[in-house]
Amino acid sequence: MAQLNSTTVTGTAVAEFRSEFAGQVLEPGDSGYDQARTVVNPLVDLRPRVIAQCETVDDVVRAVRFGREHDLEIAVRGGGHGVGGEALTDGGIVIDLRRMSEVTVNPEEANARVSGGATMGHLDRAAQPYGLATTGGRVSTIGVCGLVLNGGSGWLDRRFGLACDNLLAAELVTADGDVVRASPEENPELFWALHGGGGNFGVVTSMTLRLHELPSVNVSLLLWDAEAGPDVVRAYREFMGASTDDVCGGLMYMTAPSEDFVPLWLVGRLVCAVLLIHTGRDPDEVARDLQPMREAGHVAEMSAEMAYADVQCLLDGPPGYHTYWSAEHVTTLPDEAVDRYCAGAQRMPAPSPSQYLLAPQGGTVSRALTDYPIPWRYAAWGVYPFGVWRDAADEERVVQWAQSVRAEMSPWATGAVYLSVAGDEEEHRMVSGFGGWDNYHRLARVKAQYDPENVFHRNPNIKPA
Repeated sequence: MAQLNSTTVTGTAVAEFRSEFAGQVLEPGDSGYDQARTVVNPLVDLRPRVIAQCETVDDVVRAVRFGREHDLEIAVRGGGHGVGGEALTDGGIVIDLRRMSEVTVNPEEANARVSGGATMGHLDRAAQPYGLATTGGRVSTIGVCGLVLNGGSGWLDRRFGLACDNLLAAELVTADGDVVRASPEENPELFWALHGGGGNFGVVTSMTLRLHELPSVNVSLLLWDAEAGPDVVRAYREFMGASTDDVCGGLMYMTAPSEDFVPLWLVGRLVCAVLLIHTGRDPDEVARDLQPMREAGHVAEMSAEMAYADVQCLLDGPPGYHTYWSAEHVTTLPDEAVDRYCAGAQRMPAPSPSQYLLAPQGGTVSRALTDYPIPWRYAAWGVYPFGVWRDAADEERVVQWAQSVRAEMSPWATGAVYLSVAGDEEEHRMVSGFGGWDNYHRLARVKAQYDPENVFHRNPNIKPA
């Protein structure tokens, strides 16, 4: 494995690298360097020796080879969050893809070619004029490629499957600086590994994703006072158990925003919210499908027919906040689990942008007949504590809250963590997230073929066989 050793990089070497580079190369002290090394989570404060802001695939090849030649630790930054700091490195080189954010939609073939630095916002906005969309997380700011590589749960997954289920092909630069294409016909074992194996196998410079017809969606955000939470969660549990694949969304505890539809007495208070997203086109069918939840006594409501691209922005977090995420997947949600979930939500530090999401799975997600290394897709529910805070003094209590509420759901959990939203994970949880040791060893064999020295290890790492 390449070792971090920034003393081998001279100013002359960087200058030569810069002269052959179409994008921008930044070093400490350069204008824009500090901004370029800032990720969404201010807790991450790492100082790369070089930041290579790539504009072309050739730039990515040069950056990989430069890092290898100078024994620099390599980190890859896609378009999105980098909450855990994997997108940066101390003293190494960051291959920053954010300038490569192009999205090309082919409406006749119903697919899109997405460059490595694109966010879901880029993809959603490009596809919307054609009335097309695909599963893409739950905010617009997440990077497309990182989401897909880790499986990709999102608002539309009950209808259209996980994000990676819609992956048709990918192009990546390997640790040797070779450009490789993966599809069901080309390098099929690598293609398999890209469905949940993360960024272990190279720098993904583009993906082709299947799109689906979706001109708009019907959206309702229903709010209850937090005290009503246990009854609301039970009602939602029964509602989703009887719902069609067209009914998507989630339940969450959150701080009520200051919006026109929120009563003043509720603003700034902890609330239990249900986001209903219906992908059907028949108004009568939509009304019939959503009626049981809409009759559960909510105290505030926002309802509209919206473009999916706008729905993706509803929960975009404010910039500059510290974050700590975790996740658990549960096979069932009995009353005791409901009570624990709601009690944990009542302890959520508030008022703050923190959220505690209960996401229904099932539908197309769980019916997919694949052997991809994504076992958590067969769980009934995803439980996601998203800890968010601004004051550094709040770090300990928010992190402790997120860890404690996840642990409290463990009696019903599969133990298979979704790595896109995981915190620091023990080995057994990470291996479970890939589907156990058989899948892990298979992934390790793919890793050994494309990255035998474990160059790409700034991720939930798979060690080469």
